[in-house]
Amino acid sequence: FIQMEDVMKELHKRSRNPKYKKKYKVTNWKEYEQSLCNRGSLTLWISPSVIKSWKPRSSKKRGRQQRFSDQAIETILSLRLIFHLPLRQTEGFVTSIFQLMKLKLPVPDHTTLSRRGKTIRPKISCHLSPQKPLHIIVDSTGLSIHGEGPWSSGKKKRRGWRKLHLSIDNEGRIRSSCTSKWYIKDGNRVSPLLQQIKEPIASFTGDKGYDQSTVYNHILGHTPDAQIIIHPRSNAVISDKGKWTQRDKHVQKILDEGVHKWRRESGYYQQSKVENTFYRYKTILGKKLRARIEESREVEAILGCKILNRFLEFGRCESMLVA
Repeated sequence: FIQMEDVMKELHKRSRNPKYKKKYKVTNWKEYEQSLCNRGSLTLWISPSVIKSWKPRSSKKRGRQQRFSDQAIETILSLRLIFHLPLRQTEGFVTSIFQLMKLKLPVPDHTTLSRRGKTIRPKISCHLSPQKPLHIIVDSTGLSIHGEGPWSSGKKKRRGWRKLHLSIDNEGRIRSSCTSKWYIKDGNRVSPLLQQIKEPIASFTGDKGYDQSTVYNHILGHTPDAQIIIHPRSNAVISDKGKWTQRDKHVQKILDEGVHKWRRESGYYQQSKVENTFYRYKTILGKKLRARIEESREVEAILGCKILNRFLEFGRCESMLVA
């Protein structure tokens, strides 16, 4: 009996995983290595266009005019995220840069950065060819915040982390983002993510957390002919409404041929791309949100997404499969 159990485990392992790992070779290593070095260049962020728009135009309204444009505040806060600096050190950092560059531009103090950090409205933008269909992949991850940590003792008044929800395309570029409290379900944030996407969607991929009827309605309301690849829950059954929906097809496929074959043939494994984006976010920008106000945390998350998109545009790794 023990030998038969070992044989069944080995057969299950072979049916799930390939016999060997695929090997890839980087074909543009020289250009990619230079792009990694250029990510730390200050000229990438403090460009002539930023310097030109440092001071805002007059609003022609009564009251005191702003000294710094939204782009200036966004640039400084982006530098803060990249180099992991507190606000006071960020103020001194930018001041020293302007002195070395011999620029006679005012630098906002840390209180101004904190106040303006919750009022600016940055938007995620990326260039996409109109001929390419838009394949959206969504997921969420946790980021710690200022306050009680996960190991604090005693009765907690609040949890020490927030959720970051992202949607990316099949090339790894972030298309939309939002933050939420820890108790918000992933499916409830699909509507805000889709509202930030103006292009029609060819496919939408998500894990079991998005297996809700409201999620299907939001997706089909955005693009009626979109292909939905959402992993059904373990206790999923075919609906009794008499309609052969996309979800029913997934459930029937899993019942007939198994969940692993459905994952391979449906394209569900591209879910790993958004997990790789979370890895990049936490590796480059950190595993926590530095802001202490909810509005500022939302802005900080959007700036982090814009930084990752900028890095991809600056240069990315190209590889080929080695036989």
